[in-house]
Amino acid sequence: MADYVLIRKSRNVLSTILYIVLNILLGVGSIVITTITGSFIPGFLLVLVSKWRVFAVRPRYWLINIKSSLVDLIVGFSFILIAYCSGTTFLPVHYILAALYTLWLIVLKPRSSDKALAAQSLTAVFFGTTAAVLLTATYDSIFLVLATAFIGWAATRHVLVQSDDNNFQLVTYSCGLICAEIAWIFHSWLKVYSFGETGIVIPQLSIILTVFAFAFASIYRSLIKNDGELKKSEILAPTTFSILIIITMIVFFSDPKFHL
Repeated sequence: MADYVLIRKSRNVLSTILYIVLNILLGVGSIVITTITGSFIPGFLLVLVSKWRVFAVRPRYWLINIKSSLVDLIVGFSFILIAYCSGTTFLPVHYILAALYTLWLIVLKPRSSDKALAAQSLTAVFFGTTAAVLLTATYDSIFLVLATAFIGWAATRHVLVQSDDNNFQLVTYSCGLICAEIAWIFHSWLKVYSFGETGIVIPQLSIILTVFAFAFASIYRSLIKNDGELKKSEILAPTTFSILIIITMIVFFSDPKFHL
């Protein structure tokens, strides 16, 4: 019996080490190969290969598995697209993206608590909209609007699909629609903050949408918890914080280092 327990523990340790190593290879390798090749396709293929379990079932379950993996796919594709937009010369931003993607894969993605799900969704909103802005800034607003609507819908669904609310679908579509409207309003005023020679760029829209998603989730959580009633004590702090962040950004930080 003792030998059996020892073997099981050894296998668990080896599995954990292998899991960490493979995720480091995926996180670093996808960014490196994107930068070296100057193409996002190899990085996309690596992400898709890592999701082989999604398709390792009967085809009728593919759509369900894809929906459950949307936030992970959005985050992975976004890191690769941001690296792609950052050019083929290695800059600090590439190393930061590789580190953040690795942390996402090893630390945040495996967690399933309510706070972890919320953090995963906010991560998808921030990096997803960042990639969308960088890719569509010079195109018609419809591309950014559609991308933002999809990201908002997927991120909201990721949090609410495990809730007790049977009508969460309406909420997810509503959040996606609101995100699309915000993106449409800000499309003609796309402010992007850059940080010297690091290659780091942060769209103002991404910050605003992430803050909005945070406030939206706080309000909805309060409604579910209190049977449709809002409690000021629960929503006052997050909504006030979100409003102040957005107002401060628009009033005091709307003169970025470059303007798309």
